[in-house]
Amino acid sequence: MIQRLFLAALAALPLSALAAPVAPDTEVLQTAPDTLAGKAASANLTPWYRPRHLVLQTGGGLGMVAAGAGYTFWRDHADLDILVGYVPKKYAGSTLSLASAKFLYSPWVLPVGKKWQVRPLMVGAYFSYTHGTINDEEAGQYTKGYYWFSTDTRVGPLLGSRIGYRLPETPSGRSRLLSAYYELSSNDLYLISYAQNRSGLSPADVLVLSLGLKLDF
Repeated sequence: MIQRLFLAALAALPLSALAAPVAPDTEVLQTAPDTLAGKAASANLTPWYRPRHLVLQTGGGLGMVAAGAGYTFWRDHADLDILVGYVPKKYAGSTLSLASAKFLYSPWVLPVGKKWQVRPLMVGAYFSYTHGTINDEEAGQYTKGYYWFSTDTRVGPLLGSRIGYRLPETPSGRSRLLSAYYELSSNDLYLISYAQNRSGLSPADVLVLSLGLKLDF
């Protein structure tokens, strides 16, 4: 009798398992969104040393062609760019290579529709070092005080504007923006020369124009 009851209970176990409601895997349901969000956040998290944009420009006293990368600060209102420029010997008497740093601040970012944005004002400064100049200040090349200024390093102000177009996002969800800009700049030597000879020089003589492209990624 006991054996029959035991066998009947064993036979009923599969039926009871099929009839019992299946509880949802609440742990999976609760953690899955968090896991996906964590993956998205980790995809957008980039190391501090990774550049935020690329820059390509011509003119501006930084080379006939200059290219580099940069970083963005202060909620996308300030940029720091590091560039390397080049001037062929044909145009400078000697082949020039330039290393430059630019800092720019744009107080206003104006959206135009869903795709465009305008930065009507950018102000900043730059520093550049030129390698390969003819007058490279070799010891004993000129009498003392002949060149009272540095022939290799320049520093000066920047003023410009930028217009940008929003590109499709990257697969990881990062936004991208392609911008075109112009900058008017001068340097310490030009400004001193203008201050000492206003009758012979106009502002147009000491201002330099640069045109460029910037890709935020």
